[in-house]
Amino acid sequence: MKQGKWSSVKLGLDCGVHTHSQEELYSSPPKFHTADNTPLSLTLSCINPLLLLPLPPPAAMSPLPFLLALFLCLAGTLASGAGRKTFIFVVDHESKPSVFPTHSLWYASAVSDPTRLLHVYDTVVHGFSASVSDEEAAALRDHPSVLASFEDKPRSLHTTRSPQFLGLRNQHGLWSESDYGSDVIIGVLDTGIWPERRSFSDFNLGPVPARWRGACEEGQGFTAANCNRKVIGARFFSKGYEATAGTLNQTAEFRSPRDSDGHGSHTASTAAGRYVFQANMSGYASGVAKGVAPKSRLAVYKVCWKSGCFDSDILAAFDRAVADGVDVISVSIGGGSVPYYLDCIALGSFAAASKGVFVASSAGNEGPTGMSVTNLAPWITTVGAGTIDRNFPAEVKLGDGRTFSGVSLYSGKPLSGSMYPVVYPGSNGGLSASLCMEDSLDPNAVRGKIVLCDRGNNPRVAKGLVVEKAGGVGMILANGIANGEGLVGDAHVLPACTVGSQEGDAIKSYVASTPNPTATLSFGGTILGVKPAPVVASFSARGPNGQTPEILKPDLIAPGVNILAAWSDAIGPTGLSGDDRRTEFNILSGTSMACPHVAGAAALLKGLHPNWSPAAIRSALMTTARIQNNRLQSLTDESGRKASTPYDFGAGHVDLSKALDPGLVYDIGTQDYVGFLCSIGYGPRTIQVITKTPVSCPARQHQPEDLNYPSFAAVLDVSRSPSATKTFVRTVTNVGPATSVYSARVSLSDNSKGVTVSVQPAKLAFTAVNQKLSYTVLVTANRPNLSPGESDTVFGYVTWSDGGVHVVRSPIVVSRMQPF
Repeated sequence: MKQGKWSSVKLGLDCGVHTHSQEELYSSPPKFHTADNTPLSLTLSCINPLLLLPLPPPAAMSPLPFLLALFLCLAGTLASGAGRKTFIFVVDHESKPSVFPTHSLWYASAVSDPTRLLHVYDTVVHGFSASVSDEEAAALRDHPSVLASFEDKPRSLHTTRSPQFLGLRNQHGLWSESDYGSDVIIGVLDTGIWPERRSFSDFNLGPVPARWRGACEEGQGFTAANCNRKVIGARFFSKGYEATAGTLNQTAEFRSPRDSDGHGSHTASTAAGRYVFQANMSGYASGVAKGVAPKSRLAVYKVCWKSGCFDSDILAAFDRAVADGVDVISVSIGGGSVPYYLDCIALGSFAAASKGVFVASSAGNEGPTGMSVTNLAPWITTVGAGTIDRNFPAEVKLGDGRTFSGVSLYSGKPLSGSMYPVVYPGSNGGLSASLCMEDSLDPNAVRGKIVLCDRGNNPRVAKGLVVEKAGGVGMILANGIANGEGLVGDAHVLPACTVGSQEGDAIKSYVASTPNPTATLSFGGTILGVKPAPVVASFSARGPNGQTPEILKPDLIAPGVNILAAWSDAIGPTGLSGDDRRTEFNILSGTSMACPHVAGAAALLKGLHPNWSPAAIRSALMTTARIQNNRLQSLTDESGRKASTPYDFGAGHVDLSKALDPGLVYDIGTQDYVGFLCSIGYGPRTIQVITKTPVSCPARQHQPEDLNYPSFAAVLDVSRSPSATKTFVRTVTNVGPATSVYSARVSLSDNSKGVTVSVQPAKLAFTAVNQKLSYTVLVTANRPNLSPGESDTVFGYVTWSDGGVHVVRSPIVVSRMQPF
C-alpha cells in the first residue's frame, strides 16, 4: 500500500462509559497502521446502536468529527436518562464535518433521537434547539463546536387616539411624506392574528413588495386565503412550547397563525392597522381606529401560546422573519435580565439589526420598581409606556356622600344610583380574600354587596368574575402602594371601578369605621383632552440597566395605557374563558401596547428614509422625544404623582411631528457593537455567539460608554475618592441642511451641586449632508453620594440646536458605581 492512501478498520466502543477527555484522545499518535505504516481510516462506531462514520486519522484532522462520533456513541446511552428539557445550542457552523451535506443533518446526528430536534437556526444564529436529557445537554455543551447553550424558558407578553397623540395628522407631516409607511414590512412576534378584522383589510393597497420571501402557513382555522396584500405572511412556531408544556389543546387554541388570545391582533393593528370607521369597544373610545403606519404590510409570527412564549420558538421566528425580508420587528415579549449571549431576543435582534432591520421591544410591566427594565441590548429599541389624553372615568360614591374618581370599561347594566352594602373581605378573611382569589370569598358575606378587592396576584378582571360567582353586585378594585395612583381600564363582567392606592385606603377606612357602609358605582364613558398627558405609567419598567448601566434603558416611552385596537373573535374582552362577550376592538394597557407604536413609527421613518440604519431611526426618535406634557410641564410619574426622570422615560415620549426631520443622528454599525461587547468583558468566542462570525477585539480597550448611543450614562467609581471623571466621545451625522451650525447647551437637575458637565467643541459647523463630526462630553463629580435609582442621582440633558427647527436632545445620568 502506498503512502497517503487510506484503508479502513471498524473500531467498536463500549458506549456505556466515557473515560477519556479530548486531550487524552489526542495525547499520542494514532496506533493503527498497516505493515508499511500507512495510516488507517478509523470508522468509529457504537455497538448499540451501530453508527458508522468514516474519519481520517486524528493526526491529520480536526478533533471535531472524532468528538462528534463520540457524542453519537454517548447519545445511545444517554437517551435512556430520565426527563428531557429543551436546550438551545449555538454552534460554530464552520466546524461542520464535510461528511454531512447540511447543517441540519449534522445537528440531527448529535441528538439521540432526530425527532427531538425542534428548530434549526441559520439566519440570526447558527445552531439548533432540541429536547434532550440533562446528560445529553452536558455532553453537547462540552463539544468544542458548541459556542453556548441555554435552557429554553418561557417569557410573558407585556400586556384609536394614540396616533394623533404621537403628533401624526392626516395629509400632513410624517404620514403624508412616508405615504403612511406604504410597502414597509413589519414583522410582529406575538399570539397570531384574527385576519378577518377590518384593521387588516387590503383595500386599495398595491401588490405585495417583490422583495418579500415569506409564506402564509396553513393550519387549524387558517388557510392561504387568510393572507392578503395587508397580511402578507403568517407563520406559527410551537415545537419549543409543546416540548415543554405538552401537546396543544386545539379546543382552546389554534395550531396555526390564527389568534386565540387577542394580544397579537391588538399589537399588529396598533402598529399598522388600516382606517376603520365607527370603531369602539362596547361604546368606549368611539371614532376612527388606525395604526401608526396604516399602509405598512404585516408579517405575523405566532410564538406565544396559553402557557407562554418559549425562547426556542422566539429565536426560530426571528430566524424566519429576517430571512423572509421584514424591515421592522415588533416584540412585545420579555423576561428577566440575562447576559446578552443567553438572551434569545438579544441574539435575534443583533442579526436583524446587522441586516438593517429595526427591532422594537417592550420594556416590561414591573414598574415602578427600579432596575426592572428588560430587553436591554443596545441594538434593541426598548419602549416604556405612558398615558394619552383620553380616559374612561368612573366614580365610587359612598354612603356618607364622599365620591372617589377611578376608571372602568364596564358596559353592562348600570347600578343607576342604587346604594348597596359594601364589604372588604380582607378585613378578616386573610390575604387571598383581600385579593379576591378564586374560591376565597364567602357567598354569605358578599351576596348582594359591592366588594372591595385589592389589586395583585390574579388578573384584575378575574377578580370581578370571582365576585360575580360569589353573588356580589359590584366591585371596587383598589391599587396597592406599588401601583400608586396609576389606573388602567378593564372591560369587567360586572359593575366595577378601579381606584388609586390613596382612594382605596380611604374607602377601606370608611368600611371599617361605619356600622352599615354603602356605596354605588357610576360610569362616565369617554373623555378627551385629559391633562396632564403623557404621564409615565405606573407599571412601566424602570432603569437603570441591570446588565450594562452605561447604556440608559428604557430608550423612550410611547402610548401604552387604555389603547384601542383590534381583537380576536375567539375570546371575550377580559380574556377569561367564562366571558362570552365578543368585540371587534378591545382596550388594553401595557408596554406591550407601547412597543408597536414605536415599531409603526420606525416603519414610517423607514419609508421616508429607506437608507437609514436601525440606529439612525432610533436616534431620530430619541433626540426629538418630548420631555414635557400637554401643560408644558416636566413629565410626571403616575405611580406617585411626582416628577419622573430618564430612568423612567429614557429620552422622553415619542413625537413623530419632529422625528421625521431630526437634524442630526447618532449612527452605530455592527463593528461598533462588537467593540461594545469587547468592552464589557466578552471574549471572542462569546461574542461569536451573538455575531455568528469570528471576531477579534481591538487592541485599544473600549469602555461601554464609548458606544455612539444617543444618551449618556456616567457611572463613576468613587470608591477610592469622592472625585471622579468620565469622558464620552460622540459622533453625529448631519441629515438636515447641508450648511448647518449647531451649538451645545447643558442642563442639569437641581441636585447637581458638585457635578459639572462640559462639551467640547461647543459648536459644530457642517458643510454637507451626511457629514460626520465628533465632540467630547466631560463629566466631573466631586461628591460621594451618587447612587443609581436614588434621589441623589443627577439627571440632565446635552442639547444641540441650530437656532431654528432642529433641537437634538440627549439625556444624561450621573451616578456612582455600585459595589458588589
